[in-house]
Amino acid sequence: MRGLRRFLTILFVGVLAGGAVWAIIGKSAPPQPRAGGQIESDGPVPVLAAEAGVADVPVYLDGVGTVRALNMVTVHTLVDGTLTAVNFREGQDVKAGEILARIDPRTYQAQLDQAVAKKALDEAQLANARLDLERYSNLIKTNAATRQQLDTQRAMVAQLEAQVKLDQGAIDNAKTYLDYCTIVSPLNGRTGLRLVDQGNVVHAADLSGIVVVTQIQPIAVLFTLPQQLLPRVNKAFGTGPLATEATASDSKIVLDRGTLTVINNQVDPTTGTVQLKAEFPNVDLQLWPGQFVNVRLLIDTLRRVVTVSSAAIQRGPNGPFVYVVQADGTASVRPVFVAQQDENRAVVTGVAASEDVVTTGFAQLANGRKVQVGRAPPGQSSHAEAASNDNRRGTQSNDSGMAPRTRASPTQ
Repeated sequence: MRGLRRFLTILFVGVLAGGAVWAIIGKSAPPQPRAGGQIESDGPVPVLAAEAGVADVPVYLDGVGTVRALNMVTVHTLVDGTLTAVNFREGQDVKAGEILARIDPRTYQAQLDQAVAKKALDEAQLANARLDLERYSNLIKTNAATRQQLDTQRAMVAQLEAQVKLDQGAIDNAKTYLDYCTIVSPLNGRTGLRLVDQGNVVHAADLSGIVVVTQIQPIAVLFTLPQQLLPRVNKAFGTGPLATEATASDSKIVLDRGTLTVINNQVDPTTGTVQLKAEFPNVDLQLWPGQFVNVRLLIDTLRRVVTVSSAAIQRGPNGPFVYVVQADGTASVRPVFVAQQDENRAVVTGVAASEDVVTTGFAQLANGRKVQVGRAPPGQSSHAEAASNDNRRGTQSNDSGMAPRTRASPTQ
C-alpha cells in the first residue's frame, strides 16, 4: 500500500513538470509561416511610404582630381649681383609687372654708359668721313682726286655706319641687363615663401630662384575618368561647355563651380583612364594648389523622368524591385528598371508618377501583405534603411559600365 502511494506521488509530480515545460515551449515558439511564405500576424505591417514623382535629373560623372595653379612661375634672376631690396611680403597678391626685388645695378649702368660713349665716338668719325666723301666727290669732277681715293672713302663711310649699328646693339644689350636688375612679377598671382634674403649674392645659374608666384584666381583642377566614358564626354563636350563642380571629400559641400576646358588627347594605357582639365573662378579661395577634391561633370539632363527614393529600391534574385502600396492597403512587389541612382533618388521605369512606394519597414513585408502607411518626409528616409540599401545597391549604368551619380531637381 505504501509503495502504491509512492508511485502515485511520483507520477503526479512528473505530470506537473511536463505541463510546465510544455507551457514554456508553447509560449516561446515562433509563429508558423502561412502559405506563400508569409508569417502570421494579427495586424498590418507599419511602413513609411513616399510618392513617386516626376523630375529633371542631371547626370553627373564622378572623378577624383588634384587642384593645380593655372600658371606657376619660379622667379629667377637673369644677372649676377647683390640683392639690394626685396619688395614683396610672403603670401602677397601681386600684379603682372609689379616690382618684386632689385639687384645692385651699378656694374650694368657703367657698361651701358660705356656703350653709349662708344657710339658717340663712332658717330663723330662717321660724320667726318661723310664730309670727306663729299669733298672727294667734288674733286673727282676736276680730276684733282683719283677714283681709288673716292672708293676708299666710300668704304670708310660704310664701315663706320656699320660700327654705329653695332654700337646701338651693344647699348640695347646693356639696357636689357640693366633692366634685369629690377625683377618684376610675370603674372597676376600670389607669392609663396621667400627663397633668398636681401643682401645675398644671387646668380643667373641658381636653381632655387627668389620666389614662386602662382595664379590661383582662376585655378585649374585635373581629374581622370575611365576610358569607357570618353565617347559620352566627347559627345557632350562637342555641344558646348560642360558645367563642373568641385566638392569636398564627403561629396556634399560644393567648393566651386566651373567649366570643362580640356580633354587630354590620349588615354593612359597603364590605367585605362583619360585626363581632363576644368577651370574654376575660385573667388572665395576654396581651392588651393595641391588639394585633392572630388569632381562632378554634368554631361546630360534626363527630362521629365519618374523618380523614387533610393531607400525604396530593393534587390532580389530577379533584379531590382519596389513595394507599391495598392488602393486596398496591401503591398505589391513591382519589378523596376533603374536607369540612374544616387544616395537620394533613383530614376526608374515600371512605377507611375504619384504611386506610393515603401521606403522603410521591409523586415516583415511580403507581397500582398496588409500595411499601415506612414508618410515619409519629402526627400528623407530612415537612415537605417538607407544604409542597408547602400550595401545592396549598385551604381552601374547599363551602357557604360559605370553609372554617373545623379541629383534630382524636381520640376513637378
